[in-house]
Amino acid sequence: MIVRPYRSETDRDDALRVFREVGWIGDAKHEAAADEVFASGRTLVAELGSSVECMATSTPGTLRHLADGLPLSGITSVTTSRVARKRGLAGALTARVLAEEAREGRAVAVLGVFEQGYYNQLGFGNGSYEHWCTFDPARLLVSQEPRLPIRLEPDDWAEMHENRVRRLAAHGACSLDAPGLTRADVIWSDQGFGLGYRDADGRLTHHLWCSAKEAEHGPYTILWTAYRTKAEFLELFALVKSLGDQVRSIKMSEPPGIQLQDLIEQPYKARQITERSPHEARLTGSPYWQARILDLDACLARTHLESGPLRFNLRLSDPIERFLDADAPWRGIGGEYVVTLGRDSDCEPGVARDLPTLDASINAFTRLWLGVRPASGLAWTDELDGPAELLANLDRVVRLPVPHPDWMF
Repeated sequence: MIVRPYRSETDRDDALRVFREVGWIGDAKHEAAADEVFASGRTLVAELGSSVECMATSTPGTLRHLADGLPLSGITSVTTSRVARKRGLAGALTARVLAEEAREGRAVAVLGVFEQGYYNQLGFGNGSYEHWCTFDPARLLVSQEPRLPIRLEPDDWAEMHENRVRRLAAHGACSLDAPGLTRADVIWSDQGFGLGYRDADGRLTHHLWCSAKEAEHGPYTILWTAYRTKAEFLELFALVKSLGDQVRSIKMSEPPGIQLQDLIEQPYKARQITERSPHEARLTGSPYWQARILDLDACLARTHLESGPLRFNLRLSDPIERFLDADAPWRGIGGEYVVTLGRDSDCEPGVARDLPTLDASINAFTRLWLGVRPASGLAWTDELDGPAELLANLDRVVRLPVPHPDWMF
């Protein structure tokens, strides 16, 4: 296996073949979306027998931890051809990408998963549940009349990306820097269309982008929304309601901090009436994303909690080391630390004999740090263990909103 950076002039045909084999592109128009992914940041390839058979791509961005932003690496694709499966290529290549990203100062990495377990071997832990709600837009409990919106066309991708990056960002929100990724999402959407609003200066203030595979009656899928204020949020939902004269169902991810059922009339009745129909009203949940810390110092330096301080020893294991060569620029962050959590958090290498010790994998500690689950729960189901009093204190000090990336990977 030869691992090297992607070269579009020689590797494009091989790379597109890999994307076709994994089902990521179909007709020719999707090739432009793949090109945007390849060019969005760092792309490494694994070459076998003079052809590219595996690829991993990452894009810089920002992850919000409470009020602070952290440099993020978004792993936007990991693909292996049909002839190169079960050879360890994807794991080794992803580990190499992460090492390069960590060397360049990315503090945390996030990715979407095809199945729970695979990326755990690289130190990733499950994110929180993302709720997908399917509802009849006519049943939305929004009383205001929306203003006449503007149409957003596929060529407006750069403006939409800028609006997405400026959106209201809650704890755990991720924003990817490369505008081409929004273009790729637009290309991939079936009969996609956008609606939104501009301010007096003509700047896009809030909008939504939909996929309308069944254009006449739906279902429609809202792929993303972008807004900054309550008024903008309610206007977008009033706009969605206005589609209800013809569209029978709309599916969307529940916005961070919002319980969407609050805005739906008689949700249980709707679910019973529509059961097993193409427009079934339903709510599903899945932790489609995983995250891992790349730089413990940087993550804790921007962790500001209301309670504490709480000091403890952290004995941290990191499984990624076995995927990396001895000369890799970064080999994970396993080791022993003295950690302080509170308004001012930090860590330093070593052991303090008068402090309790928390044993954790980087997978589990990342979940704790993000607030995916409390220490007491992780101690039951994940690789995290410590004295009962320490776990109770961690539950008391690490009290965070549920994290939501609000960006599909």
